[in-house]
Amino acid sequence: MDKNSNTWKEIMSLVKNSTTKTDDGSMLRSLGIDDEMLKKIESEQVDSAKEQVKIRVNFVNTSTNEDPKHKYIDDSGMDLRADLEESISIEPGEIKLVPTGIHFELPESMEIQVRPRSGLAAKNGITVLNTPGTIDRGYIGEIKVILINLGKSKFNIGHGDRIAQAVICPVITGRWAILTKKYKLDETQRSDGGFGSTGIN
Repeated sequence: MDKNSNTWKEIMSLVKNSTTKTDDGSMLRSLGIDDEMLKKIESEQVDSAKEQVKIRVNFVNTSTNEDPKHKYIDDSGMDLRADLEESISIEPGEIKLVPTGIHFELPESMEIQVRPRSGLAAKNGITVLNTPGTIDRGYIGEIKVILINLGKSKFNIGHGDRIAQAVICPVITGRWAILTKKYKLDETQRSDGGFGSTGIN
């Protein structure tokens, strides 16, 4: 418990008026608060603080698929599912735009990145063509995923299939960035060394 808080000061005041013992343990025990209860209170305060700092992202789901969510607490991405009236197929080398029925409303300085699902890419050669696809804060339309078949066989997609993942990311937008034109950039150790300039080994 924060000993600089008004609550702690009130506790001290109450206990001082009722007992001569003013050490922390005595004060808490006189109020019926043991170590176990104190740990529980502190844990609840930490959980409450975590909830307060979480990024709030609103969404609308116009499909019949389940809502997007992080399957595990430490997952970066949420699955995006195909919203289809009937199954479609993607031939090798073909590109298809696949609707999801998901719309996001993002807080300031956040974006959604649409990324491939590793299983689809590794097993079937199905990936997101413009990876990562960027969903700007100002866009609230339906997310549609650009898929390409880089495999050797036709790939079928049915309604509800997981086709990509959405990752919520912080970003520096035009609201907070100032672009300053210069005629010469400052020198750096790397300078203009580009592709392959650091070698392989």
